Amino acid sequence: MNSSSFAYKLKVFKIKLNSWEYWPMSVVYFPASLYFIYLSIRAKSFFFFSAANPSIQTGGMFFESKWDIFKLIPDKYYPTTFLISPSNTIEDINEKIEQHDIHYPFIAKPDRGERGWAVKIINNETELRNYHSNMGITYLIQKLVSFPLEYSVFYYRHPSAQKGRITSITRKEYLSVTGDGKSTIFQLIKENDRAFLQLEKLQKIGSINFNKILELKEKFVLSPFGNHVRGSMFLDETHIANAELTDTFDTISKQINGFYFGRFDLKCNSQQDLQKGENIMIVELNGAGAEAAHIYQPNYSFFKAQKVIMQHLKMMFKVGVENNRNGAAYMTYKEYKKTKKEEYQYKSKVSLLCL
Repeated sequence: MNSSSFAYKLKVFKIKLNSWEYWPMSVVYFPASLYFIYLSIRAKSFFFFSAANPSIQTGGMFFESKWDIFKLIPDKYYPTTFLISPSNTIEDINEKIEQHDIHYPFIAKPDRGERGWAVKIINNETELRNYHSNMGITYLIQKLVSFPLEYSVFYYRHPSAQKGRITSITRKEYLSVTGDGKSTIFQLIKENDRAFLQLEKLQKIGSINFNKILELKEKFVLSPFGNHVRGSMFLDETHIANAELTDTFDTISKQINGFYFGRFDLKCNSQQDLQKGENIMIVELNGAGAEAAHIYQPNYSFFKAQKVIMQHLKMMFKVGVENNRNGAAYMTYKEYKKTKKEEYQYKSKVSLLCL
């Protein structure tokens, strides 16, 4: 099916219309934006979010440096990661890769970005050269974590409290199709709404044999990224939060200076290891701009999701206001405009659409 055809566009429209998880963020967040205005009036600043995590630029709402955040986290909790500058040569990068004992394939992603923007698995030096030449910005190279499970864990702790709360746990299932012994990958994608929405992007990758027939019950991963915009399915597992898991993330979070509110995106070997904090690797830590990702589980109520979003806005408000009382300054309007301009300039330098 041609992505420019009327039939393709109509089917995409129907899928998105029937599932709010695909609606534009401006629509999803409109009800909560009114509550945000109310909280801003109470805080006497529209930028109260910037004090939610005083050690992170903008509190982690936007344009924060992933590298600066990783430097706050104890080394044992995240995979080997290092920063690359546009001025680095391929020889420089290869030397760093060797020094850090990283091997292909590995992850490359912008130092500043969100929702899986320009994140790519690099399989060889040719792909590395292509990625580096097209980025034009600082980016990270990160060792690929082989643990089989990927979770998002949302954590909140009031600055005056010793104990925090886990408010959301989401397990991520990578976009895939399962064979029936007679259909091609392309035919399976057409019958899978989630995969169909990614068809245009998948066709641009160029590495998938769409004519291949999968055996019965054979699973084929189309996109190995735990991002909703890349087709991953988010499954609500908040029910597994207990005292042991809360203790684990209290221990981790208290070692991250100035962090009180946000989401850990991590990989682990098992649910039991997650509970104990063993065999886990934090691949990203998101601050004030993070979402309680479990709301994107298929068929999750839109109105229930609005309640969750507003609950987290209130938590962020409480943390920001308390930190402000303790000396953490709110971002000013001038600083906001300056940072937004820097964000635009940063993203405009990227000429490669990474999938």
